[in-house]
Amino acid sequence: MALIDAWVATSAKQQLVRQQIDLGPLSAEEVEVEVEHCGLCHSDLSVLKNDWGVSLYPAVLGHEVVGRVTAVGSAAKGLRVGQRAGIGWTASSCMHCRQCMAGDQHLCLQAQPTIVGHRGGFASHVRSHWTWALPLPQQINFGEAGPLLCGGITVFNPLAMYAKPTSSVGIVGIGGLGHMGVKFAAAYGCDVTAFTSSESKFDEARSFGANHVVSSRDSATIKNLASTFDLLIVTVNVTLDWEALIASLAPNGRMHVVGAVLEPIPIAAFPMIAGQKSVSGSPTGSPVAIETMLDFAARHNITPQTEHMPMSRINEAFERLEAGKARYRIVLDADF
Repeated sequence: MALIDAWVATSAKQQLVRQQIDLGPLSAEEVEVEVEHCGLCHSDLSVLKNDWGVSLYPAVLGHEVVGRVTAVGSAAKGLRVGQRAGIGWTASSCMHCRQCMAGDQHLCLQAQPTIVGHRGGFASHVRSHWTWALPLPQQINFGEAGPLLCGGITVFNPLAMYAKPTSSVGIVGIGGLGHMGVKFAAAYGCDVTAFTSSESKFDEARSFGANHVVSSRDSATIKNLASTFDLLIVTVNVTLDWEALIASLAPNGRMHVVGAVLEPIPIAAFPMIAGQKSVSGSPTGSPVAIETMLDFAARHNITPQTEHMPMSRINEAFERLEAGKARYRIVLDADF
């Protein structure tokens, strides 16, 4: 038996309870990581509440794991016992489909989320396929690195795909995702505009590297930014003035959605055609993309702004996140 301690969601919208669970034998291509830190992401809250209709209970949430490798399967590669590694949103992918073979493992139709039908990181130990356990750069701050493994790659990937250092980039929403987006875009050399509904965040957004700050509730000001942005990254999951935002795109500009907006986004065809504009979205990123992001973060000393709490206060942490009080990512430190 491979008993571990874990904080378990027994059903939707209920407080987590501490239990022992059996992970079973380690498979040949798996690695096991002893959890030191695990970020709390809004996706954990969405799965806890079954907002997306995909949750499976009992569930062990947590998918921004930093810890030390404690076991390596007989066919696992690139990792050794004692090494620090991180595990993010994905725990495995099939490794033989077209997407996996092309290096887009995060788009694999059989990809296994770490927290849906799999035991996640709010536990003493967590497992993944060796491909998805990423060695951490030595120069990175291990205690702060967890949120980079989901939130960080989610905003870094569209910048890597669609931005240049000369680009004018807007980041919509200065929260758990958006504040990291501002940091990455600024370090990349972009001219960065932060959009936030909270005036109390204006100065913080500038401290993260924003050159300009705009209220996302001020449609008139947004309309004055028409034809400005090469890339607009939407990190929030609420309804916005979509017409004004699309109008703010420069010719050939792109609005890229990474926030899980549950309502349909209305898009008029003519502005898209006339300006040759695009609307797109993406999930996290491939293992290589995550490693690239981690190297970039280490090189530019980019860390999320975090609040640390012991994992034993996990229910309090969920309440703080749901109330919108986190500034800006909560990291739970394992204290089993």
